[in-house]
Amino acid sequence: MDSWNSSEMEVLSSVLGWIAFCAWSISFYPQVILNFKRKSVVGLNFDFVVLNLTKHSSYLIYNAAVFFSSEVQRQYRQKYGSDEMIPVAANDVAFSIHAVVLTAFTLFQIAIYDRGSQKVSKTSISIVSVAWLTVIVCVFIAIPKHSWLWLASCFSTLQVIMTVIKYIPQAIMNFRRQSTIGFSIGNILLDLLGGLTNYGQMAVQSIDQHSWVNFYGNIGKTLLSLVSVFFDLLFIFQHYVLYPAKTTMKPPPSPDLVSQEPLVISSEHA
Repeated sequence: MDSWNSSEMEVLSSVLGWIAFCAWSISFYPQVILNFKRKSVVGLNFDFVVLNLTKHSSYLIYNAAVFFSSEVQRQYRQKYGSDEMIPVAANDVAFSIHAVVLTAFTLFQIAIYDRGSQKVSKTSISIVSVAWLTVIVCVFIAIPKHSWLWLASCFSTLQVIMTVIKYIPQAIMNFRRQSTIGFSIGNILLDLLGGLTNYGQMAVQSIDQHSWVNFYGNIGKTLLSLVSVFFDLLFIFQHYVLYPAKTTMKPPPSPDLVSQEPLVISSEHA
């Protein structure tokens, strides 16, 4: 059986899932709007965007494979139990599609707006190249054995690795500057809301099914939320505790200057 035992739990899971989808999705827009208003992407780290596109693309492939492929679902139930529900919901697929589109649009903005002297670093290009070459190797390994669930898990693992990498430069930059000025805490609060409600959705499904395989059966989604929540809490601690905005006689910085602060540290100084 792969249906819900409680209709109330099903509704609650759906509500939590779509809250996560909305919170995570809305968090993409401030940067896109800022780029449009300034007609410039100076201050936006291109490495962050490139790594983020790889992350969301791999997550979309995983979610789509698990949600739409009957063969992947069969292999999943064969591995974790025939009575287990698949660990990917419609909101997961919707979020992934939205994330890829918005991140790709941000790359389009980088191509058409003023970039100054900024460019994608060789380090970022190397990381992305190695990541996709590794996935290609996994594809050739999976084809003879028809190991489609394992292949989907490879994409899931890739997006978790990209998630960890993309957050680190911002945390380091905040520490070096001893400030979070120019970095939107609103994005982080929305991301934290998305991560917590995502965990809530998984917990509700596990409680309804009387099984916690939902967490370790979808390790990518579990680790994604865990990593996101960890860095969100770190950024919140930096913003409100370590480097709070000080009330002094010094006039506040010009909005134009603040808007040009880099969102993540340049890879050349990492």
